[in-house]
Amino acid sequence: MDRTLSIEHSIITKYKKTLFHPLIGAVKDYELISRGDKIAVCISGGKDSMLLAKLMQELSRHGDFPFEMEFIVMDPGYHPLNRQKIIDNAAVLGIPITLFDTDIFGAVINVRKNPCYLCARMRRGHLYQQAQQLGCNKIALGHHFDDVIETILMGMLYGAQVQTMMPRIKSTNFPGMELIRPMYYIREKNIISWKNYNHLDFLQCACRFTEQNAAIDGIGTSKRQEIKHLIQELKKTNPQVEMNIFRSVERVNLSTIIGYYDDKEEHSFLEKFR
Repeated sequence: MDRTLSIEHSIITKYKKTLFHPLIGAVKDYELISRGDKIAVCISGGKDSMLLAKLMQELSRHGDFPFEMEFIVMDPGYHPLNRQKIIDNAAVLGIPITLFDTDIFGAVINVRKNPCYLCARMRRGHLYQQAQQLGCNKIALGHHFDDVIETILMGMLYGAQVQTMMPRIKSTNFPGMELIRPMYYIREKNIISWKNYNHLDFLQCACRFTEQNAAIDGIGTSKRQEIKHLIQELKKTNPQVEMNIFRSVERVNLSTIIGYYDDKEEHSFLEKFR
């Protein structure tokens, strides 16, 4: 069997329950895709976004209603070898990519305060802009279940706030555009299993800032890695901890919250006593 066909076949056979069904579940539960949508599937070159592209292709083929897609790759300043690796993997996977260039890495490499935050915002803006130019009304990102629960804990432990990575967001800077995360229910371990089963080798991290830190301390650690380790430790005594973290932001009881804020103003529990 052709390698591309073999990879596609694995998604709807061996990994149907762990990859394809969770994708369909998130799409339905959060109403991520509508008839006639044109979605820009954003590919960074890592395992998550590459799998997202293949899952979206399969959903388009086997789904209940038609939608269009563009597969866009933004080069923020990759090393030529990393750029070529993305192109080669896209060819192996049968993904017709549209590649465009930016100089985001060059713009943030010397930024000392929150370079990752700035880089992410700049990336998002460029992706929205490119998607609009291609006539898309949505962009799809490859964040998965583990990203979601790690974000919840990171917000609590390092940001002093309760928040999560939403399954869909309306853009405030690009009217008519939305961001969706179709892999919201997919576990990272199953993505890794699919990658290894098909003998695929994707980019790990092509960020210059991460490489620079690794060269300095020899480790290249991050807060997200700390959270991953913490969750694994908690699972040793509580196997349900991952789902409990996820459910915690679905079942927020505002009557037991000291304070919260919406898009317009802050609120306090003391409002009930006034």
